[in-house]
Amino acid sequence: MLSKKRLIVSRIANKGRCFRCFATKSDVGEIEIPFSNGTTIKFETGKYARFADAACVANLGNTAILSTVVSKAKQSAASFLPLVVDYRQKAAAAGRIPTNFLRRELGPTEREILTSRLIDRSLRPLFPSNYFYDTQIVCNMLAVDATNPPETVAINAASAALALSDVPWNGPVGAVRVGQIDNEVIINPTRKDLQNSILNLVVAATNRNLVVMMEGSAQDILQQDLLKAIKLGTKEAQHIVKGIEKLQKLHGKTKRVYETPPGLPQEIVDSINTLSSMKIREILSDYSHDKMSRDNAISDLRQTVLNQMRETEADVAQLQDCFNANLKSIFRDMIFEKEIRCDGRHLDELRQIGCQVSLYEPLHGSAVFQRGQTQVLCTVAFDSADSALKMDTLTMLTSGIKEKSFFLHYEFPSYATGEVGRSGPAGRREAGHGALAERGLLPVVPQLPYTVRLTAEVLESNGSSSMASVCGGSLALMDAGVPLTAPAAGVAIGLVSRPDQTGQIADYRILTDLLGIEDYMGDMDFKIAGTKKGITALQADIKVSGLPLKIVMESVQKACDAKSKIIDIMNKCIDKPREGHKENMPVIEEMEVEVHKRPKLLGMGGANLKKLYVETGVQVTPIDDIKYSVFAPSQAAMDEARSRIASWLNTEKTPELEFGAIYKARVVEVKDIGVLVTLFTGMTPALVHNMQLDHRKIQHPSVLGLDVGSEIQVKYFGRDPVSGHVRLSRKVLTSPPPGIVKKLDKS
Repeated sequence: MLSKKRLIVSRIANKGRCFRCFATKSDVGEIEIPFSNGTTIKFETGKYARFADAACVANLGNTAILSTVVSKAKQSAASFLPLVVDYRQKAAAAGRIPTNFLRRELGPTEREILTSRLIDRSLRPLFPSNYFYDTQIVCNMLAVDATNPPETVAINAASAALALSDVPWNGPVGAVRVGQIDNEVIINPTRKDLQNSILNLVVAATNRNLVVMMEGSAQDILQQDLLKAIKLGTKEAQHIVKGIEKLQKLHGKTKRVYETPPGLPQEIVDSINTLSSMKIREILSDYSHDKMSRDNAISDLRQTVLNQMRETEADVAQLQDCFNANLKSIFRDMIFEKEIRCDGRHLDELRQIGCQVSLYEPLHGSAVFQRGQTQVLCTVAFDSADSALKMDTLTMLTSGIKEKSFFLHYEFPSYATGEVGRSGPAGRREAGHGALAERGLLPVVPQLPYTVRLTAEVLESNGSSSMASVCGGSLALMDAGVPLTAPAAGVAIGLVSRPDQTGQIADYRILTDLLGIEDYMGDMDFKIAGTKKGITALQADIKVSGLPLKIVMESVQKACDAKSKIIDIMNKCIDKPREGHKENMPVIEEMEVEVHKRPKLLGMGGANLKKLYVETGVQVTPIDDIKYSVFAPSQAAMDEARSRIASWLNTEKTPELEFGAIYKARVVEVKDIGVLVTLFTGMTPALVHNMQLDHRKIQHPSVLGLDVGSEIQVKYFGRDPVSGHVRLSRKVLTSPPPGIVKKLDKS
């Protein structure tokens, strides 16, 4: 307890502050931003995490996300922005306890990784190009309801935190989710709305209606409907941008002044450009180069130039950066000058495409899709419904998806780019590319009675491997006989632009079917997947500080034209799902087992079904009281399973028992609670409980002299309507002892 005098001094010293939190009233601020559909997003700052460079809480309904920003004061040694974005779901935010053994949050789930990447791609383009300071953005889920998805809330919270901080950043951005139900575009649809929506699109935009990021999935939505949704989403995002700007003026910090490493003297820059420019143009104009030979030629030239510049005693890293900057400038200039790309293609031209299906007999479905030097091997595997991918508790709550019966796993080994690397679990990049390819195929895959796993392994990579996975996956699914609603394909669209004096795009060229080097040197990687009719998935990675809607619309048109051409080429290989079944294709059947025969099917502790699965791969799953689903990996396995199950159930006709009849029973086992008896050969033993053995209360059947092999008379009372067990009684056939006969009171 503080003394009265010390308490007064403390209040004077902290005048204008909350005594409990020591935050000035001017530090605490909040703002509410309404949307056109009546929903409101609320931002609060100054209450939590005040040791961070900035912190902000965003609320949409009862979903709240706390975002914090911390950037080191000392510059990193890296020549790029070392930005880390971590989004974490908390079970406590939903009033739950994690279901794992430790009952606490463990490593990031796939949904957390995908959301982190979503936030990263929305913020990274707006950092200054020469800001190389370690920066971390952490988005913590404080509360989540079952109505409002948290992804866009997290993007807006991170945007507001960056705007309020002293970290140099050219934001803010605003993010909204867009849906479409009955031809009506909906802003910020609820989880229930998304179940009926044919579109689930997240759009992040900055002021002046410049698009920074897009990601979404659709149920084969038409091109014009998608463009309409993008326009409306960009317009709605402006409300958030203006609201954050207002909050920044009232409570934001002054942006820090940061040091940049001194550049090379101009004479050294001119020397590097003189030594390298002509050779670079020769390499980029040699259309006979492939990925490896072009990279090797550029690498050799770089090393030659560095060797010639060693006498300058300049930093080697700066010399390399100067060479790379000149390479990038020449690469982009040549596209504007000739409108011919480094591999000899025109701007709208596709690379050479090759397809092949049915590669190996044991596989349920397989395909190789080759586009230029990007090669993807896709395989399909079927399994029982029990093999569906189960979602974690928080993902189920926020997405409404409990399990996935179709999922795609994307693998990118190091040899795909001719490098040496460590094999291990899928990283963040593989998770993101796999999720995008899965969204591209999911709308065309019908609901099936079994689980489908599609694997896409990149064998060679020179750009757009995720979209090649969509193409190869569509071919493999049709090879497996999956009745797709339509073939699907994907393509990546690139951009090379020139800014004007204000930093806005003055001139640009759109590139169809992006190469790896064009992705690295360009300004955009816009991936779009879909059928000939419409679009099923899209993801835009934008490297400039926003794209005008005109470029976005033109890119979507180019992508739709390209994917239609790709589907035409794929149809020459296989144009419809394979008819009939391969010998190794799985088989699903239903069977009925009477309730009283259930113990014969299951065996002691389910031993029969466990043994059946281990030895034949056949899984038996109950549907209801008498129906079972039988999944077999092949027809031969199903035939063997039928034979075994028939032998267990003993399909021979058993004697009909008459209700109320008296039968001679033979004791086959003595238990503490009664005796197991059989009435005929081959009968499943039935229990006669101690209560049905005698009128007296007995603790063990041995007091009646019963042992294995004893024969007793029992009366049959049918089967229990719930359990199906036989009901037998010995007690009703015996007279009660005199000691328990009750006399009627005549009075």
